[in-house]
Amino acid sequence: MIKVSVMYPYQNGARFDFDYYRDKHMPLLKELMGAACLKYSVEKGLAGGAPGTPPTYLGLCHFYCDTLESFTEAFGPHADVLNGDIPNYTDLVPVIQISEVLAEV
Repeated sequence: MIKVSVMYPYQNGARFDFDYYRDKHMPLLKELMGAACLKYSVEKGLAGGAPGTPPTYLGLCHFYCDTLESFTEAFGPHADVLNGDIPNYTDLVPVIQISEVLAEV
């Protein structure tokens, strides 16, 4: 299984509409990717590792697919639509990481 992490680095004064992200953008991703998107989570950064520091990432999502190929096949045709939706919820540029899940408890 693979996990796709989309992380929006914290920036003072950045705009991020968590309601839109949770209620519109991520359901759109799930709808467009269909069964290839096994599940997803949405997270809001609260703090950094040291007391009183801002979070490394303001907002994050993680979604899971069986394989890298199933992700590519399901996401690729809709990349323009999903990337084009970003300005509706943030002015940040995401950092993306695709990982192989080795354990999940």
